[in-house]
Amino acid sequence: MTEKKRRGIVAEDLYELKTVNDPQFSPDGKRYAFVETEINKEKHEYNSHLYVGTVDGNVTQWTFGDVRDGSPRWSPEGEAVAFLSNRSGKQQIFVMNVNGGEPKQLTYCVNGVRNPIWSPDGSKILFTTALAQDESITDKEKKNKNEDEKKLEPMVVERIRYKSDAAGFLDNKNQHLALVDIATGELEQLTSGEYDYAAGGWSPDGTKITFVGDISEDSDYNLTSDVYVMSVEDKSYQKITGSTGNFGLPSWSPDGKYIAIIGHEQEFAGATLPKIWLYSVDSSEFTCLTSELDAYVGDCVAADFQLGGSNPGVIWNDDSRSFYFLLTNHGNTGVYYGSIEGEMYPSLFENQHVFALAVHNHKAVVGISKPTEPGDLYYLDLSTGELNRLTHVNEAFLQEVELSDAEPFTFNAPDGWEINGWVMKPFGYEEGKKYPTIVEVHGGPHAMYANTYFHEFQVLTGKGFVVVFTNPRGSHGYGQQFVDAVRGDYGGKDYLDVMAATDYAVEHFDFVDETKLGVTGGSYGGFMTNWIVGHTNRFKAAVTQRSISNWLSFYGVSDIGYFFTEWELKGTLIEDAEKLWNHSPLKYVGNVETPLLIIHGERDFRCPIEQGEQFYVALKHQKKPTKFVRFPGSNHELSRSGNPKLRLSRLNHIKDWFVDYLG
Repeated sequence: MTEKKRRGIVAEDLYELKTVNDPQFSPDGKRYAFVETEINKEKHEYNSHLYVGTVDGNVTQWTFGDVRDGSPRWSPEGEAVAFLSNRSGKQQIFVMNVNGGEPKQLTYCVNGVRNPIWSPDGSKILFTTALAQDESITDKEKKNKNEDEKKLEPMVVERIRYKSDAAGFLDNKNQHLALVDIATGELEQLTSGEYDYAAGGWSPDGTKITFVGDISEDSDYNLTSDVYVMSVEDKSYQKITGSTGNFGLPSWSPDGKYIAIIGHEQEFAGATLPKIWLYSVDSSEFTCLTSELDAYVGDCVAADFQLGGSNPGVIWNDDSRSFYFLLTNHGNTGVYYGSIEGEMYPSLFENQHVFALAVHNHKAVVGISKPTEPGDLYYLDLSTGELNRLTHVNEAFLQEVELSDAEPFTFNAPDGWEINGWVMKPFGYEEGKKYPTIVEVHGGPHAMYANTYFHEFQVLTGKGFVVVFTNPRGSHGYGQQFVDAVRGDYGGKDYLDVMAATDYAVEHFDFVDETKLGVTGGSYGGFMTNWIVGHTNRFKAAVTQRSISNWLSFYGVSDIGYFFTEWELKGTLIEDAEKLWNHSPLKYVGNVETPLLIIHGERDFRCPIEQGEQFYVALKHQKKPTKFVRFPGSNHELSRSGNPKLRLSRLNHIKDWFVDYLG
């Protein structure tokens, strides 16, 4: 029988792909729950459902409907699963018996809830919820006025931190800790005031909880986070970290003697590599276990596909002396083993992206993605390394299409630094032909391109383009010196790294058409795209996305501008205005000849749309070839988790712009 001819990926295939994430073992290790997400084609929204699988490969769907269910968490005895759902409006906690029946709603919080964590005895669930100063955890209806009334009142702002890209305007709300009783539904608020608290976990004996926060008068300015231990009985608490860094993801050892924590002391501001720290409950000693490990603890991969991923932190083994965690290095994310004595070695580290991890008795369920594999769950024996596939969520679809693999290469920057990159050949590639080529630049800049599925890249290769992407200095994955090297030098050697990658591709890959080069990127990648077109006419088309064009205005309009600018440019608005302007692409907009498409979300509070507006007007006033595409209601996450219809539109605008100018 003749094999069916495969086709190239198109933007619309976004609606065909499914994602899996957040695997959670049952207490006996025989089953695991996870979340599968797909796009509702009629409503242009995401639907997520809970599934339960067995380690021998059987999978059963547990929840249904046009809903977003997530965060499945088994009760300590394995008799029920708590999860979050928007099926009643705001995201609330529901509990479902494993033997069947309809889920029971447990919380009715006015602003929804996050992060459910069972108490060890299964009687309560710890969670967080947003509350304004005049709201109580027991309120079931909002006290504030309706939207029409609010439109006629000004917003009074007194804090420097009054908006966030994820949440929008904060409306003077803070995240607080609370408990809900499983049997009665009774709520107990644990914290109050003008600080944000994030739930950590329970001590094994159920008498204490950990939480993360910055409980200080200068919390908007000092930009630290600490781990605290609270007594459940009297709500008293103590800080167990040092107030000089960013610490979080606390995890109690099973014997209750240790708390493992992920964090750093901000030696290199936001570019500091996170490490694993150990707090001794008995001695209060706080020790870094991974000081010799020059790599990022966790997952910092830049991609546009996986939904709902999270860093699991440290996952303890039953012996309370060893654990597993994720580590990102040299374009890959894998599973590492560690011990309280400081022993660290890889358990699963190959050319792939491990985006999810659950562990039980040295067995694991891991989520794995590769450039040609969008992502599935696998069962991993951590003792032997044996790996078996558990899910096949995109198997039928992948039989129809031909995906382009990413071929790695290494080159030297002008100053001799070694840089990693990848090249992807176009669909229908023929030996001896040359193809238009697009250079992609990731955001961050402290993130990392990796061996993972990237839908945008596949759409471009599916249309006949070569795609080149690289990790210039400032990227994670290559040690502390490398990630810190971009600070104070935006548009300097990082720019030269990107250009050196382009030079290498032209020189070493004979299928790259050097007369038809394009460049694109988002966030920091948008900054770099703006910078590139202001400093060279080498590229015949460019697309800048959610970009930075003017550091002087970014300082005041971004939700992170007031500290990110100082961290990354090593300059302040008041004392170093000239330096900020010299690093601003807008200063060089008069040099731009490259046709530039500007893409921006109208609700982007991270890199606000005025950054795109300034660049667009400056180009248009010069009658340069440009177009501005504004995405309504979209924030900085448009390309990854935005409205599916707008994500699709974005991909087609990018593709069409390059087709028009590169052919």
